[in-house]
Amino acid sequence: MRVAIVDDDPIVCSSLSTILMQGGGVEVIWTAYDGANAVDSYRRMPPDVLLMDVQMSGGNGLDAARSIIGEDDGARILFLTTFADKSYIEQALSIGGKGYLIKQDVSSVLPALQAVMAGQVVLGAQALSQLPIEGVRTSASGHHEESGRLSALSCREREIAALVAQGLDNHDIAARLFLSEGTIRNRISDILAKLGMSNRTQLAISWIHAHRDEA
Repeated sequence: MRVAIVDDDPIVCSSLSTILMQGGGVEVIWTAYDGANAVDSYRRMPPDVLLMDVQMSGGNGLDAARSIIGEDDGARILFLTTFADKSYIEQALSIGGKGYLIKQDVSSVLPALQAVMAGQVVLGAQALSQLPIEGVRTSASGHHEESGRLSALSCREREIAALVAQGLDNHDIAARLFLSEGTIRNRISDILAKLGMSNRTQLAISWIHAHRDEA
């Protein structure tokens, strides 16, 4: 996987590069420290996945992503930032970003990159909590309603739902539970059908809202 990193802190770029390449299967082909340089570098050498910060001097990550995706609608951009801001997350997804992670657990970056390469949209737990879905309320009554809704799931289904909410993809969930990816895929489909949901993002948001007091 050919990855590029954009962050206005050179130490972050260097550290992430080292961690990702040590994890195996990743080549960091370039780094940039602002949005303008990111756009220029992408034009010269497009990576498989671009890991992008949001707030930077010299052109922020959202504007840079708009430019890049405007020129290459197949661009895979995964945002990695310290800002769990609802407006940033919504903008990142609306312009075609493939994910939004908060800088708190570096170990989640490589699995997220792999998920993006597999065609998934990846949202960290903090990002998911900022995006309530239709029918999920943040009031106390909504919290209890959502908890009751999820109680219809079996123990195994609840275990899978919790791992989905942590941002794990099917491969990682399968490895964690010692099951096949096909079994996990089918189980998640069953869970979504049982809850009347259309995708795993809705499931993750619902789980996070229902268990917010436990965080």
